[in-house]
Amino acid sequence: MRQQSSTPNFSRPSANLKPSKLAHRSKLVEQRSSRNHSKPIAAYRQRVSRAGTGRASFNAPENWYEPTGDSPLRFVVQPPGTGYIHPVTAEEVRARLAELPEEFTRDLEVVQFSRMTRKRRTFPCYGMQWGQTVYLYPIEETLVELYIRPPKPSQQVEARMFGAVWAKEGSYWTLTWTPEAIKDFYLNNVLIHEVGHINDPRNSSYKDRERFANWFAIEYGYRASRGRR
Repeated sequence: MRQQSSTPNFSRPSANLKPSKLAHRSKLVEQRSSRNHSKPIAAYRQRVSRAGTGRASFNAPENWYEPTGDSPLRFVVQPPGTGYIHPVTAEEVRARLAELPEEFTRDLEVVQFSRMTRKRRTFPCYGMQWGQTVYLYPIEETLVELYIRPPKPSQQVEARMFGAVWAKEGSYWTLTWTPEAIKDFYLNNVLIHEVGHINDPRNSSYKDRERFANWFAIEYGYRASRGRR
């Protein structure tokens, strides 16, 4: 079994979403609910590895599942929380994992669908790896995310890859998904990115771990899924 750090790997942009703006965002989303927004992607919520962050900066405590080395894969599904949804199901995740080479999923023991809490809204991420566990986080049920800063070029590229749409709304930026786009993004990017962290026993720095997980997600998530179409 691979040696795993006791420090988690986060995977969702945390950046620019401020709790004080949540009420305003809800209002904004309601006002625009009749509009037909296209699709979205990951940007300020990221995909990261707990091993790349210090304990002091870990602001989204999770259940720790002690690795056993021989347990069959199991799923823990928590209610997403009011105003949020889990964009994929345990069955869909299990089916996607089955498409990966067995060597890549051998050390994965738990997939947890986490609930959204007030504390986690201050540190938003799409997914996280910690030990032998992958945590997937819910997204707004409107499929519209609100940010206070413009997306970086890399975030715009990722959005185009998965069919997401960035738009400027006054002094804010929105990232809008379709149900198909967000499902594609979680199954072929977020999930695979986190599995990549589990399969990275060499890198210890945050930057190097993210570089490897990003490569892994492109190679075994994005490209592999497009090859099946």
